[in-house]
Amino acid sequence: MKYRALPLAAVVGLAMTAANSDAFARDRIQIVGSSTVFPFSTAVAEQFGKDNKGRFKTPVVESTGSGGGMKLFCAGIGVEHPDITNASRRIKPSEFKKCTDAGIGITEVKIGFDGIVLANAKATKPFVLTKKQIFQALAARVPVDGKMVENPYKMWSDIDSSLPQVKIEVLGPPPTSGTRDAFVELAMEGGARKFEALAALRKSDKKAFKVAAHTIREDGAFVEAGENDNLIVQKLLANPNAIGIFGFSFLDQNEDKIQGASVDGAEPSFENIASGDYGVSRSLFFYVKQQHVGVVPGIKEFVQAFTSDKAWGDEGYLVDKGLIPLPADARKEINASATSLAPLTM
Repeated sequence: MKYRALPLAAVVGLAMTAANSDAFARDRIQIVGSSTVFPFSTAVAEQFGKDNKGRFKTPVVESTGSGGGMKLFCAGIGVEHPDITNASRRIKPSEFKKCTDAGIGITEVKIGFDGIVLANAKATKPFVLTKKQIFQALAARVPVDGKMVENPYKMWSDIDSSLPQVKIEVLGPPPTSGTRDAFVELAMEGGARKFEALAALRKSDKKAFKVAAHTIREDGAFVEAGENDNLIVQKLLANPNAIGIFGFSFLDQNEDKIQGASVDGAEPSFENIASGDYGVSRSLFFYVKQQHVGVVPGIKEFVQAFTSDKAWGDEGYLVDKGLIPLPADARKEINASATSLAPLTM
């Protein structure tokens, strides 16, 4: 979906002046952002539409990736810009500055936790990996005999004889994805630290370490599969030797077809992610544009619905979708901040 200013004659609502532009009321909320948060946001939007039939229309939710969503969200105020953006990582300082420079006030809502899984088709055995092996499989340059060289590993068994004798082929998200950001930070960087030379580099030159730890190889072993996680699942079924990277919720929803790899001895389960035992996990968020509240109908009510026990609680319907809920005291605190639309400061 592309956001365009509506012709003046087609717009009905209150005018609002901000950031040197006029914003006009729409009849429904528009949400963009993370593909990981997309199923949770969609579930709340559909329930919100049912619960408020005749009062508010069902919000429109689009999966654009966390980075793509932030770009749309921070572009400005008005009908041509979305009201809410989902993110599978926290807003970056550069994105916050872009929003602030555009006159946008933001409310941040942390909704729960998610694990990043490496999964393959159930037609083959599940992988048993370490963060170090993940780094060795996917980094552009890796340490070999004490020197950083172009990644020489073609087969998983080249890294460790205990791993399958199959070609390294990993389907993952593009750079605009929050899942990609979290994966390189948690898995790739975590693996890089296992090498003594790279751990020393991290202490002496953090920028150089980040380049070494975060740069993914481009020789075909890693394949950017877009923001559609359902498509990755389909590709895994077609190629049982491949591994896909996506959020735990997609593993949970497709557990009859695919299986998650254990990482550093922990399986990607609901319990292990909630307890922190699974080391490749992150927080999920959505961000609200304060200037659109009261102009676009239902934004405040949608935030209240999302942060209700009915939705995100321990027994909420989002848990059935794979969301790992926050502790009760954290939910209470965030609900108060969200429903009061507290402004984010960084």
